[in-house]
Order: sequence, then C-alpha cells, then structure tokens
Amino acid sequence: MKEAELWDAYDESFNRLEGVSLRRGESIPAGIYHLVCDVIVRHADGSFLLMKRHPDKPRGGMWEASAGGSALLGESPDACARRELLEETGILPHTMSEIGRSKCENRLYVEFLAEYDKDKDRIVLQEGETVDFRWVDAEELLAYRRRGLLATARILQFIPALCKD
Repeated sequence: MKEAELWDAYDESFNRLEGVSLRRGESIPAGIYHLVCDVIVRHADGSFLLMKRHPDKPRGGMWEASAGGSALLGESPDACARRELLEETGILPHTMSEIGRSKCENRLYVEFLAEYDKDKDRIVLQEGETVDFRWVDAEELLAYRRRGLLATARILQFIPALCKD
C-alpha cells in the first residue's frame, strides 16, 4: 500500500509553519496552504513545451503548458520544481528561475521558467500523467489558451514578459 504524501503547511505569505504538516487527500484547515510549483519550459530557440494530459486524469486529453505538482514535506520550491520537471519530462534544465507567485484557494503557487538547450525530441513523458508533447511558439501557445485547449492557463500570464527576454 502506497504511503500518503505529506506536505509542509504555509501561511498566506509563503512562510512555512514549523511543526505543521498536511496529508494529501485530507481537508486543509482555513488559513493554511500547501505549496505547488509549476515549471514552463522554454527551448533555446524560443519555443515552449506543451504536454498532453493522460485521458484518465482530470481534464484528460487537454494540453498543459507546465510540469508541476505539490512540494513534499521539507522540499524547497526550487527542489520541488526540479523534481517535478524531471519526473514529468526527463528534463534537466541548464537554468531555472522563479518568475512569479500566486494564491488560489488553499494552494500557494510558485512559478518557474526552465531554460532547455538540448535536443527537443529527448522529452520522456511520465507514464499515467502525459501521452504526447509538442513545442510551440509563444503566439501558438496563447492561441491554445484562447481556443480553450489548455488544462490550466495560470502560468501563461508570464508569457509576454518571457518573450521579451
């Protein structure tokens, strides 16, 4: 039997609450948050990675513009982002930087940009999570959002600024 995932608890200012942990699947008390990290991947040629969600997952068959998930107990945002990116894509980025933070319901989001300069076909999809990938330019990525093809679009707010880099 798989052991339940444990998370650190945070206040709304992204401060970890010492001695307080949360368990995946259990309700989170009001005023307490758990940390989620998302990573958008930009190739050296300026294109962005999209991954298609497994059909059995919520919003299955839709595309995602980021890899990500909940930070485990004791895990920093950077470590979480790197772990999730490696698990979901096989990517070890040459650089990664935080690009923003937000709050939604009982989740705190830390958003990252991973810069990738290797062969675009080296992506390794995580079984049970994603079933396909493609690289698109910023204009096409934003068109996916307008056409309602993305599972989540929170991280896309950073695309205009990322295209000016």
